[in-house]
Amino acid sequence: MSALTVLDVTKSYGTTPVLTGIDLHVPAGTTTALLGPSGCGKTTLLRIVAGFDDPDSGTVELGGRVVAGNGRGVPARRRGIGFVPQEGGLFPHLTVAANVMFGLPRRQRRDRARVAELLALVGLDADLAGRSPHQLSGGQQQRVALARALAPEPSLVLLDEPFSSLDASLREETRRAVTRALAVTEATAVLVTHDQAEALSTASQVAVLRGGRLVQLADPRTLYRRPRDLDVATFVGEAVVLPADVRDGRAHSEVGVLDLEPRTGDGPARVLLRPEQLRLTEPGPEVPVARVSAVDFFGHDARVSLELASGRVVAARLDGRQLPEAGDRVGIEVRGAALPFPLEEPAAEPPTGPAAGVFGLAGEPFGGPDGAPSDLDTTTWTPAAR
Repeated sequence: MSALTVLDVTKSYGTTPVLTGIDLHVPAGTTTALLGPSGCGKTTLLRIVAGFDDPDSGTVELGGRVVAGNGRGVPARRRGIGFVPQEGGLFPHLTVAANVMFGLPRRQRRDRARVAELLALVGLDADLAGRSPHQLSGGQQQRVALARALAPEPSLVLLDEPFSSLDASLREETRRAVTRALAVTEATAVLVTHDQAEALSTASQVAVLRGGRLVQLADPRTLYRRPRDLDVATFVGEAVVLPADVRDGRAHSEVGVLDLEPRTGDGPARVLLRPEQLRLTEPGPEVPVARVSAVDFFGHDARVSLELASGRVVAARLDGRQLPEAGDRVGIEVRGAALPFPLEEPAAEPPTGPAAGVFGLAGEPFGGPDGAPSDLDTTTWTPAAR
């Protein structure tokens, strides 16, 4: 295993800049996820690391050796890199064993025990060795591709959205198998994904790319809890973003007076909460009140959309056992601190309309002329009522 270091890498196609000043360090034996929307440059960066493309400027170092930049270019086949493409890339005319053997040094290609060991490493039974790729599920094919990539004990493993073509159940099962195999082999790995949950659950650190620039590099918990701006906050997970007035270190908002972490100066701001920080209580004179506009039940938990007096819709993530119904009046309680973003800092405008989700506006306020929630067509919800 080797550390990967990318220093000030820039890449353009014609007059279109794709990567600008990328600095990234992947410690040996860890997995880094490159996370971002389509067109942000993450696949281009992966291709430069792999040796499929050259940077316009900057360098790529693997194990302390410059493999790209400064007038040097080590061919892809000599970089000691294992590559797992989006859909496996198995040879359809070869058996599973032959596909895995293809990744081994020539002198080991008849070592059946090594093939069985590699298949076991990715959670596959040795009985599958004689099958053809078309006889495997999509998840099994991706695991065989990983076994082939790990076979020569590479310095680095690159995974280009390896789970995106799988259905939900196979994707999660395969993700766990891949994560386990990378941990057991202590491989250094880079995973390209646009799936936030995949990045947070798989990687030791996450690099968020936006418009060809690396905007934040952090471990998953820090990224989720302390995003550097609201664009990152809303991209890495559901977000409740509210206007607030900060006075004496606390934010006064329509869901109550909130503690802040970190503290910030007085003045107008936007504050970030996560849906799991919102809890429902009985409405009361000192309790912010909302109306339930929708309940999405997932079994283990539920997403409850709440229309505030202003008409703004926010989401609460709740235990699935005791839920209100659409139309109920509920009180809102916030647990934990909010993350402040003073208005001087540029922030993305939330979308509007009924599909605005967790931070958009949703039509007219349901309150009366004074902005207080109306009792019309609603039922007061209490935790013991259902």
